[in-house]
Amino acid sequence: MLDGLREVPANAAPGCEDCLRDGRTWVNLLACLSCGHIGCCDSSPGQHAYHHARAHRAHHIARSLRPGEDWAWCYTDEVYLRPGPPA
Repeated sequence: MLDGLREVPANAAPGCEDCLRDGRTWVNLLACLSCGHIGCCDSSPGQHAYHHARAHRAHHIARSLRPGEDWAWCYTDEVYLRPGPPA
């Protein structure tokens, strides 16, 4: 399930790609850990991260881009993911 996940690219979009295109705003941003797509959270009017995960079957994990937050969300299992303690 976690195979193929990657870090968000340094040249990622400066905001929700769909909201920027449509001239909308967002509450928080999530980055798809499969392809790097930047979408807005479920509290945002567009819910673009959710729609991206539903449209692309293997793109089910996205992480928060809000500074200071380290969680991710699995759209398949509907669970928060947090990093474990250092090994």
